Parts: sequence; structure tokens; C-alpha cells
Amino acid sequence: MQVDEEYRSLLSHIRRLSRALDAQSRRIDREVGLTVPQLLVLTALGEMGEVTSRALSAAADLSPPAAVGVLDKLEAKGLIERYRSQRDRRIVHARLTERGQAALASAPDPLGEGLRGAFAAMAGAERKALLTALARLSAQVTAEMAEGAVQRPAEASQGGLSAPHAPAGRPPEDI
Repeated sequence: MQVDEEYRSLLSHIRRLSRALDAQSRRIDREVGLTVPQLLVLTALGEMGEVTSRALSAAADLSPPAAVGVLDKLEAKGLIERYRSQRDRRIVHARLTERGQAALASAPDPLGEGLRGAFAAMAGAERKALLTALARLSAQVTAEMAEGAVQRPAEASQGGLSAPHAPAGRPPEDI
């Protein structure tokens, strides 16, 4: 019975964090007109400089197609520019524009200052334990999602309807 109670507690805490993250996401959208994935890509570009979409995808923890969609939207807003490599025309690089640098400088923390402060206030060992536990939990959930994505096409071919899903191992992303 203890596991059931702990699970309910986990669900409650995740829901509270989810609501806080949703509120922070709406705040970022209101203040700077960006989604969290867009802000993560801008942040990665700000840290990494001129890079490929593949490198941005990895840095922002987005699937490559999602990263390209985010880059399309950022380019349409004039926050980034893309250009082909002079050495290999197949490679496309992205970089922040002045407008993108200004948006990044004025953007709030993706998780919010409250969460950043609460995390920083935890003891180092407590932060490490939290990160270790979250990494294990997310790896397990991601692996199960990948297995489910592999099984769904077979189910669909048998006449069953399945909900849309993200590429194997990737959660759906808000572009």
C-alpha cells in the first residue's frame, strides 16, 4: 500500500510542478512572445554561437524535426538567421540576430526564478539525488514511450485507432 500512497504523492507533486511550468510558459509568451522550446533554442544559440540545427536539437533536447520547426518560427520572427556553410552547401547554420539577442537578454528564466531559487537553496547532495532520480525516471518513461511507439503501427494496421504520438523516445514538443 505504501507504493500506492507514494505514487499518489508523486502525481500530486508533478501536477503542481506542471501547473507552475504552464504558468511560467504563459508568462514567457506574454513577455517576449516565445514558447519554452523557442526560448531553449535561443538560449542554446546564445551559448553556442553559430551552429547547425542538429547541434541545436541536441542542446535543447528537441527532436531534429521539432528543432527545425522551432527555427522556422524564430526565423519568421526575425530572431535568428540561417545560412549555408561555405565549405559544404548541404550544411545549414543558424545564428542569433540583434533582435534575437535582445529577446534572449529580456527573457525570463524558462523554469521561473522561484524554481531556480528553490533548487539552488537545496543542499548539494539533495540536488544531486533529485537529478539522479529524475534522470532515472525520465529514462524509464522515455524507453517505455519508445516501445509503445514501435508497437502502435502494428496495432493500427489491425484496424485499431491509436492516438498521435511523438517519434520514438521523444515526448511531444510544443513548437
